[in-house]
Amino acid sequence: MPTLRFTKRAIEALPHTHKGQVLYRDEMLRGFGLRVGSNSKVYFAEGQVQNRTRRVTIGRADVLGVDSARKRALGILSDMAAGIDPNAEKRRIAQESVTLGQAFDNFFETRPNLAESTRDRYQRSINLYLKDWKCKPVTGISRQMVLKRHQRIAMVHGEVTANNVMRHFRSVYNVTAAAHDEFPPNPVKILTQARAWFPEQRRRTVVSASDLPTWWQGVMAEPDYSRDFLLIALFTGMRRTEIASLRWEYIDLEERALHIPKTKNGDPLDLPLSDYLVNLLRDRRMHTKKSLWVFPSTSRKGHVVETKKFTARVSERSGVKFTLHDLRRTFITIAESLDIPHYALKRLLNHRLSGDVTAGYIVSDVERLRGPVNEVSARVLELINTDEQGKEQIA
Repeated sequence: MPTLRFTKRAIEALPHTHKGQVLYRDEMLRGFGLRVGSNSKVYFAEGQVQNRTRRVTIGRADVLGVDSARKRALGILSDMAAGIDPNAEKRRIAQESVTLGQAFDNFFETRPNLAESTRDRYQRSINLYLKDWKCKPVTGISRQMVLKRHQRIAMVHGEVTANNVMRHFRSVYNVTAAAHDEFPPNPVKILTQARAWFPEQRRRTVVSASDLPTWWQGVMAEPDYSRDFLLIALFTGMRRTEIASLRWEYIDLEERALHIPKTKNGDPLDLPLSDYLVNLLRDRRMHTKKSLWVFPSTSRKGHVVETKKFTARVSERSGVKFTLHDLRRTFITIAESLDIPHYALKRLLNHRLSGDVTAGYIVSDVERLRGPVNEVSARVLELINTDEQGKEQIA
C-alpha cells in the first residue's frame, strides 16, 4: 500500500484509477488513509477494535481539506484505541432513527408484489391501531408496550384484530431488522413467551340448505349490483376481492369462462361459467355499459370495495346471518357433497397443490372443470326450490 505525506497538492496530483481502487497511507498519522477510485478520492481512518480491523469513511477529498480530515481521523482512531467501534455507533444511530412509520413504508417498498388486500390490511394496522407509534423509533418499542397494546386492541376491537395487528408489526419488524446489524430481538416474541396470543377458531359457517331459499329471496330483493355480486360469490366460491375487482376483459362469454391473471395467492384463476352465470353476466354487461369493471362504483379504485352494507341488509331481510366468505364455504361444501374429486375441488377454490407430489403431475384445464361447475350450479338451483321444511342439509 503506497505511503506519502498527505498535502492538498500531493492528493490532487494522484491519478484516478482505470479500474478498482488504490489505498494510500499518510506518513504523518498512522491509520489515516485515502481511497482513490476511478471517479473519487475519499479519506478514511483504519484501526483495530477488539482485534478486528475497522475502516471508517471520513469524507471526499474534493469537499474536505487535508487538515480537517486528519483531525477527524485522529478522533476516530482515539475512539478505536478506547475500544469504541465507530461503525457500530453509526449503525446504532441509523437503527434508532428508523420510525415505525418509515419501517412500514420500507416494508411496502421491499414487497411490491403484495396483494392489494394484504397491503390494505397492513395500512389499516399502522393507521388505526398503531397510529400513535408511527413516529416512535422501531427499536424504542418494548416488549411490555407490545403486550399492553395487544390487550388493549383486543378489549376494544376484538381478539382476532389484536392478533392480526401484532402479526403485521412482527413482519415489518423482521424485514427492518434484516437490513440492520445488531437489531434488538423482535418485541412481539413476548406474546409467544407469555402465551398471550388469543386462541382463534376458524369459522366453519355456511348458508345451510334449509336457509338457502330464504336467503335467496333476501338477495333477490337487492339492487342489481349487490344481487349479482352475492350470486357470483355463491355460484363460483370466489373471494370477495376477486369479485369486487373483476374486469370485463377477464370474462369471455363466448367461451363461457373467466380468467383472472393474479389472485390472492399470486396464481391465476381459470374457471368455466355455468349457464346461470353466463345469463347473469350478459344482463350485467348491459347495466355497466362501457365500464371496465363488472361492479363499477365511484370509489377511488373505480370498483365496489365495501360489501358489508348489502350483506347486512340481506341478513336482516332474510334472517340468515352470513359473510361473503361463508358463501365460499357454502360453494365448496355443496361441491364436496356431490363427490367431486379432491383435485377439482382445489382447483375450483384456486388452492395451491404444491404440497402434494402427485399434484405436480396433474394439469387442470377449464374444460375439465366445466362438469363440476355445472353440477354445483344445478345443485344450488335445486336447493333453492327445496320445500320450506328444509329437511335437506348441506353436509
